[in-house]
Amino acid sequence: MEKKISLVVNQEDHNKRVDAFINKFHQEISRTRIKNLILSEKLKINNVKNINPSKKINKNDLVELIIPEPKKASLKPFKYELNIIYEDNDLLIINKPPGIIMHPGAGNYDNTIVNALVNYDKESLSNIGDELRPGIVHRIDKNTSGLVVIAKNNFTHEHLSKQFNKHTILRTYQLLTWGKLRPSNGKIETLIKRSTKNRQMMEVSNIKGKKAITNYKTLEVFENDNTPTLSFLECKLETGRTHQIRVHMNYLGNSIVGDDTYKKKFKKIKIIDENLKTLLNNLKRQFLHAKTLGFTHPKTNKKMIFTANLPDDLEKILKILRNTKK
Repeated sequence: MEKKISLVVNQEDHNKRVDAFINKFHQEISRTRIKNLILSEKLKINNVKNINPSKKINKNDLVELIIPEPKKASLKPFKYELNIIYEDNDLLIINKPPGIIMHPGAGNYDNTIVNALVNYDKESLSNIGDELRPGIVHRIDKNTSGLVVIAKNNFTHEHLSKQFNKHTILRTYQLLTWGKLRPSNGKIETLIKRSTKNRQMMEVSNIKGKKAITNYKTLEVFENDNTPTLSFLECKLETGRTHQIRVHMNYLGNSIVGDDTYKKKFKKIKIIDENLKTLLNNLKRQFLHAKTLGFTHPKTNKKMIFTANLPDDLEKILKILRNTKK
């Protein structure tokens, strides 16, 4: 059933953004969802539609929001073995391998994590978001591996979305980059927007975009006569923009090994360990892995932290690099 919210603005909330005003009285609905409902013309102020989410409200305004009944997704099940590392009545934690996208989109509507989730248990997925993304609270790129949380009901989805929006989710990634980062540890804070040259890419901007903050720490540097200079890093996200780590590493001039989208041009490597050369040439993905995921459980309020070790294809590269250091 659809739900209707009616609120009258008092003096205390005069001149407040309408999306923040609604969220103040209905914290169970995330700001992102409120924004999407407003953009879908589900909001009226004094019986007027077509409102901007950032519109300021005035005392005695009548604010009405319609929350429609969630759509049922008609998705084709995909027989794919999910690597589930935790499951309860409210959520799933999966360790996603590289090479599979999270949800249906242009060019691939069937062979995705969402289709695999539908095959696994189509009755236990949240359905308040996009109808092609049941259960999906956040995403990692097709050629990135690692941990993702899936919501099995709408309460969990809203609760987790709010944690992501407030940047209280713990997310750390491990990655291998070309070159040596200077300084070796630091914080990257920029704006990121969609590229004007290629809509499939993101880029750092000085004047517009969304704030993106990445904390990075160099774990190991590989620098000797048998290998190119490479750095093994750990990144902790404060925000979660599209392609954030990949864009930030490229911005520093230290693009991620295997990333064919965001890359700097490097001199051809003349002297290199042959085994390492073979592994790098055969790497069909970026060396980027979502290692740690931590959040507060929506129902129990307990802090939960999950970790996933590097997959074999990435671990083998590190092993050879460590051996060549000796």
